[in-house]
Amino acid sequence: MTAPIEVDVPHKLGAAAARERIGNGFGKFADFVPGGAITEHRWTGDTLHFTVEGLGQRVTAQLDVTDTTVHCTFTLPAFLAMFADRIRAKLEREAPKLLE
Repeated sequence: MTAPIEVDVPHKLGAAAARERIGNGFGKFADFVPGGAITEHRWTGDTLHFTVEGLGQRVTAQLDVTDTTVHCTFTLPAFLAMFADRIRAKLEREAPKLLE
């Protein structure tokens, strides 16, 4: 595994509203991995754990929701490390839109 990609997304929704919006649109995170599809997901409190599979690889992801921030963590297998900068940039650009 490579170092995880971590991005903080600030918001003013409160944890409950942010969690609801993420729950309604988190499938879009599959697009952050080339050829990606979400194969499993579960909420544990205010943390969403999910797996994205793309290019024959598994990416584990976690979204930690607080009253003011969503902390996104994507852990890439070594094969997808070449996409890390592109995935980070897309997260920074697109993840805030999921909370609108």
